[in-house]
Amino acid sequence: MSTALPPASGRSPAQRYAAFRRQQAEDGSELLEFQALYDFSFDEFQRTACRALNAGHGVLVAAPTGSGKTVVGEFAVHLALAEGRKCFYTTPIKALSNQKYSDLVRRYAPEKVGLLTGDNSINGEAPVVVMTTEVLRNMIYARSPILAGLGYVVLDEVHYLADPYRGAVWEEVIIHLPESVQVAALSATVSNAEEFGDWLTQVRGGTTVIVDEHRPVPLWQHMMVGGRLYDLFVEEHEPAGPAGGTGAARAALVNPELLRLARREEWGVGRAPGRAGRAAVRLRLPHRPDVIGRLDTAGLLPAITFIFSRSGCDAAVRQCLDAGIRLTTPEEAAAITEVAERRTADVPQSDLPVLGYGEWLTGLQRGIAAHHAGLLPAFKEAVEELFAAGLVRAVFATETLALGINMPARTVVIERLDKWNGETHVPLTPGEYTQLTGRAGRRGIDVEGHAVVIWHLGMDPSAVAGLASTRTYPLTSSFRPTYNMAVNLVARAGLEKASALLESSFAQFQADRAVVGIARQARRSRQALADLSVSCDRGDFTEYARLRRELSELEGATARDRSAARRAEALRSLENLRRGDIIRVPGGRRAGLAVVLDPGLPGGEAGRPRGTARTRADVRAEHARQARRGQPAA
Repeated sequence: MSTALPPASGRSPAQRYAAFRRQQAEDGSELLEFQALYDFSFDEFQRTACRALNAGHGVLVAAPTGSGKTVVGEFAVHLALAEGRKCFYTTPIKALSNQKYSDLVRRYAPEKVGLLTGDNSINGEAPVVVMTTEVLRNMIYARSPILAGLGYVVLDEVHYLADPYRGAVWEEVIIHLPESVQVAALSATVSNAEEFGDWLTQVRGGTTVIVDEHRPVPLWQHMMVGGRLYDLFVEEHEPAGPAGGTGAARAALVNPELLRLARREEWGVGRAPGRAGRAAVRLRLPHRPDVIGRLDTAGLLPAITFIFSRSGCDAAVRQCLDAGIRLTTPEEAAAITEVAERRTADVPQSDLPVLGYGEWLTGLQRGIAAHHAGLLPAFKEAVEELFAAGLVRAVFATETLALGINMPARTVVIERLDKWNGETHVPLTPGEYTQLTGRAGRRGIDVEGHAVVIWHLGMDPSAVAGLASTRTYPLTSSFRPTYNMAVNLVARAGLEKASALLESSFAQFQADRAVVGIARQARRSRQALADLSVSCDRGDFTEYARLRRELSELEGATARDRSAARRAEALRSLENLRRGDIIRVPGGRRAGLAVVLDPGLPGGEAGRPRGTARTRADVRAEHARQARRGQPAA
């Protein structure tokens, strides 16, 4: 049994020293040496994950964006170099691969680090290689000799395996990597991390699951309506307990002012000039330069504004330039120019005008920039460096910036709560919203981060609050065997082993668990039915229920037969009609006497005569139509 120690502030010097020595023993020399590379102390979840790697286990780390998960991946790199083995660090996008490559080159000698993406191939034989996950998958299928000596693989942003278009790549890599390779899987917070960890253990052996939901920098949620910032939530004390005391816990409620604004916009206030009724209130959508100006006034810069369009990001920069926004001093502008010129030194001078270098540099000098996949890599890298240095203070970016790129800001602005997924516009999911806003709050710099949603016509504050407060993000597999995958598997492993590998996917794992759950529920239902069995001197409950069911079925069949007989009799009567006959319609909209104009043909469409008859109501309606047209009544 373990005994909890008092807080560090309440311990004696001897107790603090004993705790320090115990931590040293638990961490081991490699982790202590690795910790010395950082100017901050590791959190407990980081230490736990690093200890597991050091002990030879694979790890799955699920923690909020910005909490420092990459420390675990970097420790895998450290262990590989210390052991004389290789480590592959994989990411979902090229921009993140490029940034991680630069980070590792700064820490280790350039000859020890390589980069393999669709755009770059640098030192691919190095002991540490950063690459996109697709590159590793292709290397495995091709049995690349570079895989020799591989000891560790870091799967950064592994929750990307839920992506409907590319997610299967992560599962293929996890399934096909040799068992000797330790996997460090880094994920945003998901609600079924334990289930995913169970699958990793099944396909790869011992895997330690570390879940941490603590966000190191608190995040405040806001909405901007017009030019005004509103808190999305307000706090309310919980009611007093039975003993009359007040609890310290608070419940977050949607700001009632925002709810009132939504109702005013929906129902309107006042009356429209010259018209009865209410006139809708249209709340002005703030211009992008106004948003940046408002954030600057409130001390909420630097900020990243997420716009789900490359052209939208570029347009936002132009709008800010046209509005005359300047967020830098002359000294800062000079430092920015130096970095921009250094980053673009290899670009031919004749190409710069075509690439929009002049407008891009002007924006940078004023502290404003765009960041998206359509930019020249040198431009993106300059923006990342300047933003990290605090010289660029307003960045307009697509959502790829939220995928682990080290560009945290004090504030994140989300313009819209829907995006184009390649086929249609779809709402943001709570997980995507959390991933985007996770960029807000710089650890060690900001005491708090801020997320701002721009108000749009018809927006519901409660729906925004639902996105911001949901903490359940189940990770589901998008694995679908393709023809190419099947061919590669059969060629590499043979038909029998290929089939076994496909059956070991996370998708199959989840499906099997679902089947187990359904079977368990069926057993419970059968047991419950058995428990309901009632008997008496007149028979048992099950027999009675059977008789009632048979009686209901017989009554239904009899009713259908009677209806069919009436319909057949009516059809026979209609077939005997002649032009000029007077008939009586017993019910419906045309009930009453009617004259037959056309008896139709016997056995018409679908066995029904197609005739025409006119009632008194038809005649009156026709007279009224003729009167409106000024025609004499027929």
